Amino acid sequence: MHSIVLGGGCFWCVEGALKGLRGVSEVIPGYSGGDVENPTYEQVCSKRTGHAEVVRVNFDSQVIDTPTLLEVFFTCHDPTQLNRQGNDIGPQYRSVAFYSDKEQKSQIEDAIAKASSLFNDPIVTEVSPLINFFVAENYHHDYFANNPGNPYCRMVVAPKIAKTRAKHAPLYD
Repeated sequence: MHSIVLGGGCFWCVEGALKGLRGVSEVIPGYSGGDVENPTYEQVCSKRTGHAEVVRVNFDSQVIDTPTLLEVFFTCHDPTQLNRQGNDIGPQYRSVAFYSDKEQKSQIEDAIAKASSLFNDPIVTEVSPLINFFVAENYHHDYFANNPGNPYCRMVVAPKIAKTRAKHAPLYD
C-alpha cells in the first residue's frame, strides 16, 4: 500500500474527487505543512499555523499508479492559483503535494510538467517533503457525501467532483 498527501483548496473537494477511484482504499482529510502540533480547523483557518488543508490518499499502486492519481488531482482543482481556490483564500487552501521519498518527488515534478500544458497560467503547486500529517476532526470526513444539501457543497464541491469524474470516468468504480 502506498500513500501520498495532497492539497488543492478545501479538503472536502479533493476528498470527494479522489474517493471512489479504483485502487484508492482511503482518503483522509487532515492538515500538513505547518508548525503547530495537532492543529484544529479553527487554528488552520486563522492562517497562522502554516498548515494546508490536505488529504492523505492510501492506494494500491498495482491498480492506480502515482502519475494517474496526480493527473486526477490536477483535474479536481486549479493548480495555477496561489494560496487560494476560487473564493477560498489563504495559505491553507494552497495547491501542494507532499512527497515521502525521492521517487515520489520526481513523480510529482513530472506530473506538474505534464499538466502545465493544460493551463494558460503557470502551475504554482508547492512540492515539499512530508514532515507531518494531522487527521482532521471527524466531521470533515466524508463531508460532501454526508452533507450534499450544504450550499457550499452544492455550488463548489459538486461541480468540481462532477468535472473530475466525467474526465476520468473509467478510473472510478
